Amino acid sequence: MSHRIFILPLWIRLWHWTNALLIITLTVTGASLHFADPTLPLVPFATAARVHDVAGLSLAGLYGFFVIANIVSGNWWQYVPKPGGFVERCARQTRFYLFGIFKGEVHPYPPTKEANFNSLQQIVYWIIMYFFMPLLVLTGLIFQWPDLAPKRIFGMDGLVPVAVLHYLVGIVIVSFMVAHIYLGTTGVKVTSLFKMMITGWHEE
Repeated sequence: MSHRIFILPLWIRLWHWTNALLIITLTVTGASLHFADPTLPLVPFATAARVHDVAGLSLAGLYGFFVIANIVSGNWWQYVPKPGGFVERCARQTRFYLFGIFKGEVHPYPPTKEANFNSLQQIVYWIIMYFFMPLLVLTGLIFQWPDLAPKRIFGMDGLVPVAVLHYLVGIVIVSFMVAHIYLGTTGVKVTSLFKMMITGWHEE
């Protein structure tokens, strides 16, 4: 018989799915802008540019909400790697993802009300949400208002390194999203963790 605990309040679930929708929209329109081909448009260039701008500004606002809501609710603590065996916990969790999960082993650190994330998730999510996401938002905002960019960097137009950084960070975020979706299938059932992100109830 499965055991259920409620671990995700409504605001986190709404933020998560809105964030996911915006990242997917930005990925599709961003790819269309970068690999524009008049004969094979993923999304027409002009449409992709308008949608990318609106989705980007929405993501910037949503990220601001995420940071403030985390501070006010105390949820920021979930992202902080805890000392005392942190490396060992990460190594055990990595081994589970690489081998144990395919042998049907029990999850070494299932979510609890006090710790939604295992140690590996904490360090990865912290880096993604507090390092790469601000970089993505900041470089995107500079594209919205190019006057914010330095005139010249290393002898080149100041927007060039901003564009490269925005592109590389975008690849990191998309790679994380793919891995995140895959790991979402590793619950008790393939759909269990997706269901948890809708209902807030974790099943184990």
